[in-house]
Amino acid sequence: MRLFPREEKFFDLLEAHIEHSVEAARVLHEGLRTGPHVLGQVAGEIKRIEHEGDRITHQLFTRLNQTFVTPLDPEDLHNLGSALDDVLDIIEDVAFRLSAYRIDRIPAGVVEQASIIHDCCKTLRIAVGKLKDGKPILDDCIEINRLENQADDAVRALVSDLFQNETDAIRLLKFKEVYEALESATDRCEDVADILQTIVVKNS
Repeated sequence: MRLFPREEKFFDLLEAHIEHSVEAARVLHEGLRTGPHVLGQVAGEIKRIEHEGDRITHQLFTRLNQTFVTPLDPEDLHNLGSALDDVLDIIEDVAFRLSAYRIDRIPAGVVEQASIIHDCCKTLRIAVGKLKDGKPILDDCIEINRLENQADDAVRALVSDLFQNETDAIRLLKFKEVYEALESATDRCEDVADILQTIVVKNS
């Protein structure tokens, strides 16, 4: 038995959007594993993916404004679409900063952080699919919360190491901003998980 009425288009758009976040996170992670020399290319590719995500968000909001009966509360659909868009935006911002700041070395902790972001996005993809099918998503939301806590710990270690060992003020500022942007990405994923839990509670 389905939890929500069978109006698939909204869910199709949500699933399409999170697929773009998964792809952007994958490109970011693989680029960071490859090395600084590909960061410009990575930023360009993720910018293209982010533009596609914006197009999907526009379609979602347009359809929301034109549909009288929606499968979820219109405000919840709007909040979920906006939160998913925020995830993709911050991944693009991370890639931009890495390229624009001409980062010439990539600490292992940054690669780890990108891997966590990718894991968060993949878990969100599972949760959004389960939302469509009316399946429980609490375990997936808990996993995203666990990953966000893991990311917080990783960023704190990176920042601590940065202030202990970096003597160049400009490099310190560049890396600090990159670390904070990476942390924001997992925060935005947790925001989506919180909205998903709220939706399920409201419709149970």
